[in-house]
Amino acid sequence: MTNQDDVITFLHSVFSGRIGFPTVIKTHVSIVFLAGDTAYKMKKAVKFPFLDFTSLAARKIACEKEIKINKRTAPTIYKRVVAVTSEPEGLALDGPGEPVEYLVEMDRFDETTVFDQLITPPGKLRRKLMEALADEIATFHMAADVKLTSGGCEGTRKIAENNKQSFDVLPSDVFENDSVQSVTRKTLDRIDNAELHLTKRQKNGHVRVCHGDLHLRNICLVDGQPTMFDAIEFSDDFSDIDTMYDLAFLLMDLDFRGERRLASLVLNRYLDVLTEDVDTFHVLPIFLSMRAQIRAHVGAAAASAQSEPDKIQSELDAARQYLSLAATYLSSSPARLVAVGGLSGSGKSRLAREIAPFFSQGVGARVLRSDVERKRLSAVHPNKSLGVEGYTPEMTKKTLDHLFQMAKDVLETGQSVVLDAVFASPALRSAAEQIAKELGIEFQGIWVDASDEIRLARIQKRQNNVSDVTPEIALQQSNYDLGEMNWIKVDSSGEKHKTVKSAQTVLSKVFMELQ
Repeated sequence: MTNQDDVITFLHSVFSGRIGFPTVIKTHVSIVFLAGDTAYKMKKAVKFPFLDFTSLAARKIACEKEIKINKRTAPTIYKRVVAVTSEPEGLALDGPGEPVEYLVEMDRFDETTVFDQLITPPGKLRRKLMEALADEIATFHMAADVKLTSGGCEGTRKIAENNKQSFDVLPSDVFENDSVQSVTRKTLDRIDNAELHLTKRQKNGHVRVCHGDLHLRNICLVDGQPTMFDAIEFSDDFSDIDTMYDLAFLLMDLDFRGERRLASLVLNRYLDVLTEDVDTFHVLPIFLSMRAQIRAHVGAAAASAQSEPDKIQSELDAARQYLSLAATYLSSSPARLVAVGGLSGSGKSRLAREIAPFFSQGVGARVLRSDVERKRLSAVHPNKSLGVEGYTPEMTKKTLDHLFQMAKDVLETGQSVVLDAVFASPALRSAAEQIAKELGIEFQGIWVDASDEIRLARIQKRQNNVSDVTPEIALQQSNYDLGEMNWIKVDSSGEKHKTVKSAQTVLSKVFMELQ
């Protein structure tokens, strides 16, 4: 049965009678019926270059695969495959007769908790929630099956060439001048230049069976927890990809929507809970650009399908913005090193993460925090506490040596770095400055100041914090001999935005091109 009209009519009637009048959502490949606390998704009998659902057998396989792959991240949402069967009295759900269609049955979740809804108005997607999402994605990626024969330079180039082909069939007046040719040419050149890094990531197991469509519309809250759904089931080429390419869709989506800060938070948290791989920063700008390019040509194609002038213009405007963003990711700017120091509770870590989005590479600077690296060396999750053995002088030296080496490695990829540590001694501050001198890059040190009263109050309020510092330890730090302080001081005793603004002013004077 290739004509699905009878099935659609039947589903409208059965759901209207049993569960209440359904809400119907149509996409280019599916029709979703939302009825009561249940959702049913039907694959359209369509054919595209990347899928063929014209046969019932293919749609059944796709439904079964959708259940399987989405149970990895959303086991409470995805239930089973339900057949629409032909019976003597007509069509039925899961009857004994011959199947004429298949549906994916899901528990309906609160659509208002989908992240593309939560992002407006700003403020609902808070830091802790985004860090929890980053943890979920990292855990998912670590558990996903490795694909050693997918991805790499060849797989990445294939996606980029498909993007170029998609642009080539669009009307010539959609994008200005040679903007498309410039972006696609630069992308292919960057992929070729990054061949060693892409291949290394492939060999090291970073190409896995990923989500494939990881943007804000495919993330929701289930029992208050970030939950990924609607992973790609119809094409291994779209799902068996580099984990950073998977994450890049979310990062780009946040950045495009004006939430670069959230994108920076997600990226840094994701990297904090995984084994650090500096090859990330050789490939991330390429991946971000490719995701934006996909949105650009898909949006342009969608515009041609619209009939209303306002909708056509809206789609075209968005497509052009995506292409501009894609070009921005491929532009280069010099790496910078900023070190943020201060006694515990001064607000140095908060300031470090808040200034990271100011830097132009990707979605901002890599924030390397001594508290995180100490726990990485101990194979402990950032939010778990270390025992006293984690804070011996030997372990502290090992941590700082590792921190500085990580900074060098990341900076050498062309990515800016923000170092976050106490930096209480002139020797440590000098060591941070020396990294920049060795690499021939610009440096700025910031010392964050706050009274003992404010520092202790902040520490007492901490929950699930990376830092293990207690109020007693923080108070002991007040007796440190800081020596000569040649870093610029920033008062953090006031509101957060004022502290961040002060730091931004300092940095913009030093690094003129900062955003």
